[in-house]
Amino acid sequence: MEITVKQMYQIEENGSQMGFPRQLMMENAGASMMKRILEKFPEISSKKVLVFAGLGNNGGDALVVARHLAGYGTKVRVILLGKPENIKTIECRTNWQILEKMSSVNVGFELENAKNFIPDIIIDGILGTGISGEIREPHASAIEFINKTQTFKIAVDVPSGVDPDNGNTASKYVRADMTVTFHKMKRGMPIRKDLCGTIYVEKIGIPPEAEVGVL
Repeated sequence: MEITVKQMYQIEENGSQMGFPRQLMMENAGASMMKRILEKFPEISSKKVLVFAGLGNNGGDALVVARHLAGYGTKVRVILLGKPENIKTIECRTNWQILEKMSSVNVGFELENAKNFIPDIIIDGILGTGISGEIREPHASAIEFINKTQTFKIAVDVPSGVDPDNGNTASKYVRADMTVTFHKMKRGMPIRKDLCGTIYVEKIGIPPEAEVGVL
């Protein structure tokens, strides 16, 4: 079954109301992505990974992935696209604060910090669902950088700039080789495999009861 972004928001809210914390949803999302990355790259400890993170929960998921990668001995560089004080959610902020304490993860805030780092893999955690229209800076330049870099690209939930409800694209959008989306397939993604690449749908622990009245 395919769902809309609005349905996914409601399912997450219902799960949260049941007592399943959003922080745990984010942790499970990042861990499930890590599982797929390990399947694709068993020798992940020998790889260099560049992680782009926005200031919302899509970025938060990417920060979880960065922490897991460091745990496997991967060389990780994170570019946060904005100021830490402007992070939008407590879940994302919590994961950022953990990374700040980790010497095993290199963090930066400018695209310049990415230019002398030649990655084997790029993680796109810039923009989440419901994005349309004009993509502003610094996100636009980051998306351009990702697309012109000759490396394997993995999107968190949906490639940045792609509307998961209908597959429409904003002014800039990521062309991913692989996308890991969460809980259920979003309606517009299968028709945009040219941008999503291989799509995996991962459960993140949300109780099925959270779907009652939504689906």
